[in-house]
Amino acid sequence: MISFWHRLLNLLSPQACVVCGLRLGIDEEVLCTTCNLHLPRTFFSSMPYDNPMARRFWGHFPIERAAALFYYEAGSQVSNLIHDLKYHQRPDIGVVMGRMTAEEFRPDGFFDGIDLIVPIPLAKKRFRQRGYNQSMEIARGVAEVTGLPIDDHAVERVSFTGSQTHKNLQERMANVENAFRCTHKTALSGRHVLVIDDIVTSGATVSACVEALLEAGDLKVSVLSLGVVK
Repeated sequence: MISFWHRLLNLLSPQACVVCGLRLGIDEEVLCTTCNLHLPRTFFSSMPYDNPMARRFWGHFPIERAAALFYYEAGSQVSNLIHDLKYHQRPDIGVVMGRMTAEEFRPDGFFDGIDLIVPIPLAKKRFRQRGYNQSMEIARGVAEVTGLPIDDHAVERVSFTGSQTHKNLQERMANVENAFRCTHKTALSGRHVLVIDDIVTSGATVSACVEALLEAGDLKVSVLSLGVVK
């Protein structure tokens, strides 16, 4: 049930859909119903072992499962969702979208056998600028639905040489080479880890992070993101 205080807050400070900008209804969060229905979903969770996103990691590390909620295209209306999450002080978008993703993936058994969640860490400089890690906020939403624990100290980012946004594949790979370090090797050994990122483009950042995690030895890795670039 929607509380009186929630209704009052909605009346005094109405929220807008992050995609289309129209006012949200009393029972809507972040996305309006229309934009939610038209979200360009991938449906990868129904085929998590072999899909275009999973294939992006083949040859880089032994991927168990991989899925993104929607296809991401820079400059599209849907890109507003990620842009607001990362640059407009909207960590709540990550939590809400993390819950939505988990609720849609869970019926496909995507989380079966996974032991814990590891969000891709931000560089310390970026974290200070932003005040939060968008991947961690997504992980919080996923954890609320699945009950899986989060280990945000399993891996740390030890170098940052600039954004990946305007780099080609080779530049992206070089930019994140040796950028991460595994810090909880003993705690990770023998476990199935779900790595969470906001957007998967080339897969270079995730691959570099997983390479560090694999220093723990016997480890299974799956990947979840909100968006994936075609």
